[in-house]
Amino acid sequence: MSLSRPVSASLPSSLLPGARRRLLSAGLLGTLLTVGVVAQAQAEGKDRWVNDTLSTYVRSGPTDGYRIVGTLKSGQKVELLTTQGDYSQVRGNAGDTVWIPSADLQEVPGQAERLPQLTQQVADLSAQLKTIDDDWKTKVQGMQETLDSRKKLVDELEARTKDLNAQLTDAQSELRSTQAKLGDENNQVLMRYMVYGGSIAGAGLLLGLILPALTRGRKRNDRWF
Repeated sequence: MSLSRPVSASLPSSLLPGARRRLLSAGLLGTLLTVGVVAQAQAEGKDRWVNDTLSTYVRSGPTDGYRIVGTLKSGQKVELLTTQGDYSQVRGNAGDTVWIPSADLQEVPGQAERLPQLTQQVADLSAQLKTIDDDWKTKVQGMQETLDSRKKLVDELEARTKDLNAQLTDAQSELRSTQAKLGDENNQVLMRYMVYGGSIAGAGLLLGLILPALTRGRKRNDRWF
């Protein structure tokens, strides 16, 4: 950790609360920006990160009475050594130990460190969404093709049914016509049978009347001899 001594370190102490208010406001803004992150890696051990503010003042001791010895940049990683009151003692990469307000520390990496991870997560999610979208389009296309084929089959069946109904209507009409013709022929045959039968009956009756008369005439002629 490299500490830089700020120009404001030489300003009167009465100006420091205003600077802290601005820094705290910026810290709140940075905290709000972290809301909505899908997943965040929890810090292990005693690793901490400086809040996502423009800069954070650090002191030589655990109270506001100690002098400012530098600043820490937002998102900078430090090691938590101990906590006393509202301050925490931390060690940076360079091995320097300073005191920083505990409120200016967070247990998750800063935005600058999370940005590549978030970018990768966005890319992964986009790829997953594209895969899902492609799969869905393929399924929809398959269902549409199935629907079209079934509709075509239904249309063919309806046309076949219509044709069969027309054939059935024609067959029924032809059957009725044939039945009518058959009825007429039956009537004609019956009339012929009746005529033939009447003729035969009339001939038989006539013969029955003529034969006895002929027989009686012969008997009379036989007596004359």
